[in-house]
Amino acid sequence: MVKINKIYTRTGDDGTTGLIGGTRVSKCSLKVSAYGDIDELNSWMGLIRTVLNNSLSPVAVEHLATIQNVLFDIGAVLASPIEVTWPTKRTIGAADIAQIESWIDDLTSQVAELRSFVLPGGTIPNSYLHIARTVCRRAERSIIGLSAEESIPSGLLTYINRLSDYLFALARYEITSAGQPEFLWSPGNNTPVASEPKSGE
Repeated sequence: MVKINKIYTRTGDDGTTGLIGGTRVSKCSLKVSAYGDIDELNSWMGLIRTVLNNSLSPVAVEHLATIQNVLFDIGAVLASPIEVTWPTKRTIGAADIAQIESWIDDLTSQVAELRSFVLPGGTIPNSYLHIARTVCRRAERSIIGLSAEESIPSGLLTYINRLSDYLFALARYEITSAGQPEFLWSPGNNTPVASEPKSGE
């Protein structure tokens, strides 16, 4: 059980922060940027999980709860030197990736075939999900940047890549379930074009 008895420590007043294991690094290091982006993504996921609680299926809400815990585990991995370990340190493996891919396939099977690029928006939840998707992509870029300095578990990076796909699929599923049309990209046209909701929804 983790115990946090004091919020401020004053140890970071010099612009450094402590990693798991005790090493101190600059707060603007690639390592801190990587797990900071994961922390931001997890915060968006918490907002989405709250906002969508009554509009998504219970299964999708369970997905978000699982993903938040995985993201916290990923943040912990990124916040520690590669050689530091602990009993509950998580390894993102094939089972985690297969799980999120199955969720993507299930969501995609319930929406219309994509024939154009979509624009974020149409409903508040759809907009939140697309914001989370772009934050996820930024986190992925940060982790790739960090990988130039240190070894990153391949499963971790693959999971974050799949997660952005999941958020895209969930955004499409959400707006379809709400019976609202998606905004579609119309190159060179300043007037948004709306798609028709999937037949039967």
